[in-house]
Amino acid sequence: MSQDRAALIRQGGTFFLVGIAATAVHALVALAARDLAHASAMAATTGGYVCAVGVSYLGNARFTFGRPALHGAQFARFLVVSLSGFAANLAITWLLSNRLGWPFPATLAVIVVVIPALSFTASKLWAFAHHDQAGNSPP
Repeated sequence: MSQDRAALIRQGGTFFLVGIAATAVHALVALAARDLAHASAMAATTGGYVCAVGVSYLGNARFTFGRPALHGAQFARFLVVSLSGFAANLAITWLLSNRLGWPFPATLAVIVVVIPALSFTASKLWAFAHHDQAGNSPP
């Protein structure tokens, strides 16, 4: 196995584990906000999402891609990827469940495969890629 392939497999596995941790944080914060602070469902999940973004960014910067965490432009690119993934999640849900009438579990099965794959690709090739001073990634 080539070094590039081994690195890609390691990054993919680490990305998966960071995603599991971020999802757990999202769920725990949302449940705590809902049950302990009596927050609305929307406020609770928003709080969970915000906390999960922090876990996801720090975990992926440091462990998945070996990049410094304190990097403003990198964080901005990560937010674009994260918010794009959230928007794509909503769009897929609307299309498959609302417009085409798919059962929600089937829609969710598509989402949990497609969104992480797209997010990993965008994170590796753009958000966490090495960039020069002008913000350009190498060819």
